[in-house]
Amino acid sequence: MKKLTMLLIATGVVFLTSCTTMTPTKDIKISTESDPKVQLNGYKTFAWLASAEVLYDPKGQWEPSNVDIDSELEWLIGRELRSKGLTQVGENPDVMIAYMAGVDMAAKEIVKDSEQQLDVLKNVPKAALVIVMIDPATGNPVWGGVAVGDVSSDRSEASIRNRLDYAVKGMFKQMKY
Repeated sequence: MKKLTMLLIATGVVFLTSCTTMTPTKDIKISTESDPKVQLNGYKTFAWLASAEVLYDPKGQWEPSNVDIDSELEWLIGRELRSKGLTQVGENPDVMIAYMAGVDMAAKEIVKDSEQQLDVLKNVPKAALVIVMIDPATGNPVWGGVAVGDVSSDRSEASIRNRLDYAVKGMFKQMKY
């Protein structure tokens, strides 16, 4: 009985400790939209159409030198597509995938100053990720997802990767496939 109690206490401590070191993601807002006339589960193959990065970071505050955002996003998006049964092909895909990541380090937002109890304009850097699935036969988008969140120049490599993972998973979780 003592061993079981000690095991439960140890498990609880590990669980609580791991929760406190998790990457914060509550600022990330995710939304998706799909064409109601399209059966997404009819798509079995995909190919990359395009990727883009829009970065407004004149002082070089955000862009991490040790994280290849494009490669990371392609791997994460590809993982989610494969988990839904899609296979990447080089020619004649059922659906094309495009994505864009954007960062604006100069974004402003009205926030409540807790000391003065006033609304003030404050620099609150933002990032957005957009993923779009396009039917190559029609050229029309059939599904799209958007994630928007706060940016901090002091995030670790692991934190950046975890936040990207959270955003991509969240978008594909909302996909009706």
